[in-house]
Amino acid sequence: MVLISFFGLMGSKSSSDPSTWSKKKIDSWFAKNEWEVGWPVTADVSINKREFAVSYFKNKERWEKAFNFLKNTDLSKLELKRYDIDGDNLFATVSEYTSKNEDAAKFEAHRKYIDLQYVISGKEVMNIAPLTSIEEVITPYDDKKDIEFVTVSKVVNYKASPSNFFIFFPTDVHRPGLKDGANAQVRKIVIKVKVE
Repeated sequence: MVLISFFGLMGSKSSSDPSTWSKKKIDSWFAKNEWEVGWPVTADVSINKREFAVSYFKNKERWEKAFNFLKNTDLSKLELKRYDIDGDNLFATVSEYTSKNEDAAKFEAHRKYIDLQYVISGKEVMNIAPLTSIEEVITPYDDKKDIEFVTVSKVVNYKASPSNFFIFFPTDVHRPGLKDGANAQVRKIVIKVKVE
């Protein structure tokens, strides 16, 4: 009886740790969209589901606050500024800009924060590359701004619009804000989720 209880506890411990889940279990959990708390925007296919699941269960309250903010706020009416959702642990910035040509934008990477990026209006292209593809550091890491600028050896392009959102982890180098066809006006919210 004691052994059965012990193995039952061991089993439940590992099942609550997404890093040990099978790909099928990760995909199933992600597809249920319960973590999105009813926000009706599609997660982009580029999102690393396992990394998200690990981060979500580690900081569930933070992620729930982020998605509740997106769901319960009229994003089109927000001022262009920073919004503290949970101090430095979780905050959002709203910006407007004209989408750029590739030669006018740099690849960036972060260490302390995860980016949730959502195009409220307009459209753009996001370039995404793995951290392992960094070729050269253009601007060294700035600890206060949590950013470094780099060049990469390989990249994949994804289209961003009000129908989808992106999540960039510290393992994701990204170059957002690129033109999709012609340069156009974009309104975007970026939610910064502290890693630890």
